[in-house]
Amino acid sequence: MRNKIKNHLKTIELFLKGSGFYRGVVLTVAIVLPLAVFNLIDLFAYAPAIALGTFLNAPSDVPGSLRRKINGILISIILTMLVTFIILLTKPVFVILLIAIAVLSFAVSLISAYGFRASLISFSGLLAIVLGLAVSKPDFQSIILHVGLIGVGGLWYLVVSLVSNWVFPRKDDDQLLSDTLSLTGEYLKIRAKLLTKPNKREKYAKKALVLQTQISEKHETLRELLLEGRKRSGRSFSNERRLLIFISLIDIFELALANTLDYTKIDTLFGLEKKHLNTFKKLNKELGNHLIKLSELFIKKGNLPDIELLNKIAADTETAIQDYVTEVTLPKAREGAITMRNLQDYQKQLFQEVKVIRRVLTKVKNNAKASLKPLESKQFLTSQDYRLNILVQHFSLKSPMLRHALRLACAIVFGFLLGSALDLKNAYWIILTIIVIMRPNYGLTKERSKNRIIGTIIGAIIATTIIVITKNTTVYLVLAIVSLTFAFSLIQQSYKVGAAFITLHIVFVYALIDPDAFTVVQYRVIDTVIGAIIAVIANYLLFPSWEYKNLDTVLATVITSNSNYLKATKKLYHNKEENTLAYKVSRKEAFLAMSNLNAAFQRLTQDPKSKQKESALIYEMVTLNHTILSAIASIGRYILNHSTTPASEEFDTIIEGITGTLLHSASQLESTKTVLVSEENKIYQAHKKLQKRYDNLSLKRDSDIEAGQTIIDDNTLLNLQEAHLINNQLLWLKSLSANLTKTTVKYKSVFS
Repeated sequence: MRNKIKNHLKTIELFLKGSGFYRGVVLTVAIVLPLAVFNLIDLFAYAPAIALGTFLNAPSDVPGSLRRKINGILISIILTMLVTFIILLTKPVFVILLIAIAVLSFAVSLISAYGFRASLISFSGLLAIVLGLAVSKPDFQSIILHVGLIGVGGLWYLVVSLVSNWVFPRKDDDQLLSDTLSLTGEYLKIRAKLLTKPNKREKYAKKALVLQTQISEKHETLRELLLEGRKRSGRSFSNERRLLIFISLIDIFELALANTLDYTKIDTLFGLEKKHLNTFKKLNKELGNHLIKLSELFIKKGNLPDIELLNKIAADTETAIQDYVTEVTLPKAREGAITMRNLQDYQKQLFQEVKVIRRVLTKVKNNAKASLKPLESKQFLTSQDYRLNILVQHFSLKSPMLRHALRLACAIVFGFLLGSALDLKNAYWIILTIIVIMRPNYGLTKERSKNRIIGTIIGAIIATTIIVITKNTTVYLVLAIVSLTFAFSLIQQSYKVGAAFITLHIVFVYALIDPDAFTVVQYRVIDTVIGAIIAVIANYLLFPSWEYKNLDTVLATVITSNSNYLKATKKLYHNKEENTLAYKVSRKEAFLAMSNLNAAFQRLTQDPKSKQKESALIYEMVTLNHTILSAIASIGRYILNHSTTPASEEFDTIIEGITGTLLHSASQLESTKTVLVSEENKIYQAHKKLQKRYDNLSLKRDSDIEAGQTIIDDNTLLNLQEAHLINNQLLWLKSLSANLTKTTVKYKSVFS
């Protein structure tokens, strides 16, 4: 019980000190301050429009480079002013207003085609439609004044945002690094469970895919924040420290991904008990826990966690290997022992990266790993294309983005017509609910609808209870401000809780204006339920975009990225100095492509069961691509971190064969010209030669043991490890790529 309370208190502390709560406080201050100041100088009539402008233009203020932040908010200001002006201008004539709502909602939602930040600017534009309907301006002059004040509110928020960023310049960086450390720690713990729990592998593998997607998304944002910031403000000790930690996190992620073992082989070598692997599992778990503890130091002050337990478990892995060899005996134990050695080697590298993060957190100046040149760092940034052509490409009913825009426009128009026909009080809340809830994906829309309704009901019950208990307007005012802060802080972390606080805020604001707050509660709940139902039904019936129909391009991109990554790994084996940068860039592209596929599969699982067509086959495609990526990462990681023998012709031959097979699968998905695959016999002979080299090394080692040389020298061990890993991973990759081709043929036959 005491530990639970302690953990809850720690969670609350981390939340209150995190960037989410800070952002909520900043936005609350930005909204409340103009209201208070204009009230003091008897110009309160101008304040609500400024507060609306502040609220409307806050969504686009998300972590990223300063240039993109400023540009995003400025574009948002222009858009919200234009949308508000059109809505207010057309409001007197119902039919024209209806046309304006339809056209604006469609056009504004299409802006999302330009990426994540653009989707938030689009959201601001859609909100402007709702808030335009919420106000009434009798003449052109008052419309111009209202629109102008909204622009002033947007500029005011931009100033507040820049000042808050100046006061705490690294709040977003630290929060993102903390979140990424924590997610990476959870990922290592999942990988530990995969090692020894064969009956639950599919369950844990799916959890690992979700975590991989979340980690990759954090990496992308951190690249923009840290590398763009470095270009803008130059190198500083503070920037370099964060960049060092980020680089270590990427290395840890690659290491974990590279250690996706052939579990069928593991089960064969070690049996069902796997007692000899328990120490390795324990070390992975403790490394994960250690990263989670380190993540907390970015948010709150504290001492570094004790490392003694990690040191002890790391030392125990050597004992585990010796015990296995003693029990099974050589040469029978060689295959298992080398597998354990490779696992130990991977965990040593993991441990080293954890130690690097610890050293950086103690502010030790060691920036050797952060010596990226500006031109090199640019290659790691994913640039967003803002050409008009991007939008034109989406003008097809095959585009999920266009289908979503049409669906949203229809739902908004229907919601507005229904609210007007029923003469509901504040019927624009129906539209607000549709805008906030509706997403391109049916499953996410359904989930948000449920959370929105539950959150609204909870908020309504709490607000009603408080209004019954007290009639004190000062209490209402304080609670309105506090609930606004928590609503902004929690809406991203927990939509249900955020919706509850939004409802609390709205009810208390109305309670300050209108004594009959119970009517507001009643209509708030009714309008929310109606809006949520419309959103879910529209997603199911209007231009539905089921995920299984959109997977061809995503799958083809992953396969092509994996092929490019494998080619870069081949070049790395030949010359590390010249090809390391190109290898890392291709690695980044492959990881991002895999993350997009993982996300697509997650969306598929959220679709209705009847629309999850051949989900088992698609999951097989996802896992095959993921395993191929992991096997490539395993080879690349080994080459990067070890002195290796020169790459052989046989290695090149096999790589060319595998890349050819992968590109053949990609061409089938894209229905393009078939890629020629290397001769099977040539690849078979190359594999035989590689296997023979490993067998010769093994025989030589057997001779040494017979001659009494039981302790293996480092050079022989490294050669055995290299031959074992390269040969086995290439065999595995060849088998995986062949399986992928067969699965792709089956996939195309089902979905063509």
